[in-house]
Amino acid sequence: MHGADDVPFGVPELEARVILVIVDQIRSLPVAPLQLPAPRDGRARRLAEALERDPAERTSLEELSLRAGPSKRTLERVFRAETGMSLGRWRQQLRLLRALRAAAGGETVTAAAIDVGYDSTSAFIHAFRRAFGTTPRRYFAAPS
Repeated sequence: MHGADDVPFGVPELEARVILVIVDQIRSLPVAPLQLPAPRDGRARRLAEALERDPAERTSLEELSLRAGPSKRTLERVFRAETGMSLGRWRQQLRLLRALRAAAGGETVTAAAIDVGYDSTSAFIHAFRRAFGTTPRRYFAAPS
């Protein structure tokens, strides 16, 4: 709840209330997760661990599923139920988070993107913008 002290000085009351509602809405927006939920199911966990060992792995999800044992459909159901996202989305989040950590550690965005399996910097920036709402440059330039 906001009080009179929250109203910006010199702003008419109606506009001030609208501003405060907008600020509340922005504060309530979901934040892109910086942690990746791990599946509990043994088959899905083994697949997730294999992808974590090598996020740049280019093998199709179909082939990775066959290696893990169950069908891709089964693993998709398990990933969605246990992590809240599809296997493909989980893999993309893994890559983005690994690249984010590498770039935060001083690696160039290009090197970080290539290291986790993106074909180009522009493909990585596009995926990053979709996930985090901004470009990597702006993300790292933003105040904490």
